[in-house]
Amino acid sequence: MTDRADADYMGRAIAAAEASRLIAPPNPWVGVAIVNRGVVVTGATAAPGGPHAEIDALTTAGLAATGATLYSTLEPCCHTGRTGPCTDAIIAAGVTRVVIALTDPDPLVAGKGIAALRGAGLTVDIGVGAARVERQLRPYLHHRRTGRPFVVLKLAATLDGYTAAADYTSQWITGPEARADGHRLRAESDAVLVGAGTIRADDPSLTVRDYEPVDGAGEVVQPLRVVLGSAPPDARAQPVVELGGSLESVLDDLGTRDVLQVLIEGGATVAGNFHRSGLVDRYVVYLAPAFLGGDDGLSLFSGSGAPTISDIWRGDIVDVRQLGGDVRIELSAKR
Repeated sequence: MTDRADADYMGRAIAAAEASRLIAPPNPWVGVAIVNRGVVVTGATAAPGGPHAEIDALTTAGLAATGATLYSTLEPCCHTGRTGPCTDAIIAAGVTRVVIALTDPDPLVAGKGIAALRGAGLTVDIGVGAARVERQLRPYLHHRRTGRPFVVLKLAATLDGYTAAADYTSQWITGPEARADGHRLRAESDAVLVGAGTIRADDPSLTVRDYEPVDGAGEVVQPLRVVLGSAPPDARAQPVVELGGSLESVLDDLGTRDVLQVLIEGGATVAGNFHRSGLVDRYVVYLAPAFLGGDDGLSLFSGSGAPTISDIWRGDIVDVRQLGGDVRIELSAKR
C-alpha cells in the first residue's frame, strides 16, 4: 500500500469518527476503515455500552475482513470493559494488516493493543494521520495524559471588547449562527461551568439546543452543569454540581467524573480567573460587528490585567471563520 493510499484511507476513518463525536464520550470517538480489494467499509464508536469502531466496521465487513487492512484512528483496545477486546475481534476476523494513527495513552491500552496484534502475526504500522487525529481527539488525549478535562473558554463580545452594556444587558450580542455554534460547543462538552453570579444574574438553563446528541437508549445527552459556589434551589440550571476550592481542584474533581472537556461560559470573574491561572487550553471568541462606544461596559475578563505590554498573554490563532454577521476566532494557549 502506498503512503498516499494509506493517508487517503485513514482520512476515511477520521471522517467516520466525526459521526460519533457527540455520543461516544467518555470513550474516545474513533473511526475505522476496512479495505480489501477496493471495497471500503467504515465504522465509528457507538454510545457507551455499544460497539467500538472496530467492531462496528468488522460487523459490516463480514467475510470481506479476511485478508483486509484495517485503519483505525486510535490503538484498538485489548481489555474487557463494557465490551470485549477489539484486538481479539480483529485477529479472529482474519485482518492481516492494521494501520493506527495514534497509540492510546490510557494505561489499560498504552501499547498493549499493538503488542497483541503483532504477537498474533499481524503487520502493524503506526503514525499515519497522527497530526489530524491528535487534533480530533485532543480532549480525550488531554484527559488521559493529565487526569483533567480539556478546558474551553467561550467568549462573546463587541469589536471594542465588551460582553455587556453598563446596565448589564447582553442579549443578544451575537447572531443566531454564532449562538447555534455555541450550542455545538456545549454538545461537544461533557460539562458546562459557570460562576454563581451568572446563575443569580442570568438564570441560564445551560442545556444543549440545536444539537441534541442521544445515547444508546435514545435519550438526549445533556452536559453536566457545574457551578462554582452555590445555586438557588429553583435555578433553571438545576440539578447542578456545586464545587468550590481552587480551580485546579475543580478540574481534578471533574476529571474523576470522566469529564473529557469542560466549557467555561462565564461570567467575567470566572473567565478571568481561569485565564490568569493558565488553565485554559482553547479559547473560542465570537466577535459581533458592533461597538458599545465607551468605557463603561463589561469587559471579557474582570480583575487585574497585564501590568505592562511585555506581560500580555499571547496565544496561537488556529481557526477563523465567519458565522452569519459575526466572526469566530479560535485560539490555543502556548504551552
